[in-house]
Amino acid sequence: MDAVKKEVKVLAVDFGASSGRVMLGTYDGSKITAKEIHRFSNDPVILNGTMYWDVLRLFHEIKQGLIKAKAFGGADSIGVDTWGVDFGLLDKKGYLLENPVHYRDGRTEGALEKGFTLIDRERFYEITGIQFMEINTAFQLLALKEQRPELLDRAESLLLMPDLFNYFLSGVKKSERSIVSTTQMGDPFAPGWVREVVDRFGIPEKILTEVVPTGTVLGPIREEIREELGIENMDVIAVAGHDTQCALTAVPAQADDFIFVSCGTWSLFGTELAQPILTKQSEELNITNEIGTDGRTSFLKNIIGLWLIQESRRQWMREGKEYSFSELEKLAEAAEPFKCFIDPDAPEFVPSGNVPERIREYCERTGQKIPRTEGEIVRCINESLALKYRYSLEEIKACTGKDYEAIHMVGGGIQSKLLCKFTAYASGIPVIAGPVEATVFGNIAIQLMSRGIIKDLAQARKVIANSEEPVVYEPADWEEWDKAYKFYKKEILKK
Repeated sequence: MDAVKKEVKVLAVDFGASSGRVMLGTYDGSKITAKEIHRFSNDPVILNGTMYWDVLRLFHEIKQGLIKAKAFGGADSIGVDTWGVDFGLLDKKGYLLENPVHYRDGRTEGALEKGFTLIDRERFYEITGIQFMEINTAFQLLALKEQRPELLDRAESLLLMPDLFNYFLSGVKKSERSIVSTTQMGDPFAPGWVREVVDRFGIPEKILTEVVPTGTVLGPIREEIREELGIENMDVIAVAGHDTQCALTAVPAQADDFIFVSCGTWSLFGTELAQPILTKQSEELNITNEIGTDGRTSFLKNIIGLWLIQESRRQWMREGKEYSFSELEKLAEAAEPFKCFIDPDAPEFVPSGNVPERIREYCERTGQKIPRTEGEIVRCINESLALKYRYSLEEIKACTGKDYEAIHMVGGGIQSKLLCKFTAYASGIPVIAGPVEATVFGNIAIQLMSRGIIKDLAQARKVIANSEEPVVYEPADWEEWDKAYKFYKKEILKK
């Protein structure tokens, strides 16, 4: 255990689906500050019809962050968090067999149905507790086994994305528990893999590495990297590898029972529990039980989030219309309210491409007014997300039997004041927004907890609450939003 210093510095590497950054975290004994020292884009590469992550470029960017950290006196440790489900395969010598495939690649189409012929859906949920999505690692491996079995035959190890970067940094092959819980192959009750899924899917057991608790110190950065970059030694810590669990760590809630939304490319909506809920009801509602810091359960729904705004903006840029996000928000505020709605999780919105046109087609197919302008499209997305949040809130409450006094919204998505405001209006309870850099704050806090500088999760949340002032959005226009919700639930979600 480290002796407590006056000021402690750590590096948090945070990868999102479209960008990444290296942040220098400083803890002065009462507050955490985070300074961005390196930012870069995360651009997938499509080659021969397959969408890949450019993993070597991404590791190069980590190295650039390590070099830049020298100007600030370096750091004592480093932690990496990423998106979930994706992985790299290594051969017997530890060499990467190929670039990891992007979860939005089409190779898993139909894998869900195939999986249910091997394991009954109810049984599958009972032993893993995870929301069913074709992108989940188990279904990616099932597709890989059918389409490219020779690749699995050559593989000696499978490492999920944060674990892969940890291996590149430290030379240690371990699987951190929170990221394992996204695979639909992880044990919801203890660190480990679910043998039944592995066996029935025909996944080679040898490729699965030891599952370790969140906060495990893996060891020092490889000597060859230290020499290459001219940096001092630092520990590589397996923080909550899934960025959602880092963000949840940073929710500044003081009550035991709270609702959170981690807003980014995806919206993760749920609550924190001491134990998983593996009931018939939660299975039918397709609610996931991910594992986070201290082995606590994140009982949540995965909802397509700001991907819809991001991809719409990319389409408009392809058409020569250069809008900033703030400009789009102003256009949306001026647009007609409650004109049309979508289900953000409809399958046509998952792939990249012309999202605005797909929204128009969706609205036409469902007999609604068709949004024509950019403002109408963005307003449709924001209102639909807020209403989907309310629906998810009702599902969570039905399973837990609890009421919640507020919704904690964290992450980059809370920079959209419109979405925060609409969420409060739609749900009828206050929204407490902040911190924006929740994932980074959580990453930093886990490193500090791992080193004994912060004693536990409760103290971490108090420190984070002391580090950034939240913004509170109060509910309003309840009757109008309630009317819109009833229409949304009946006509859009068909419930």
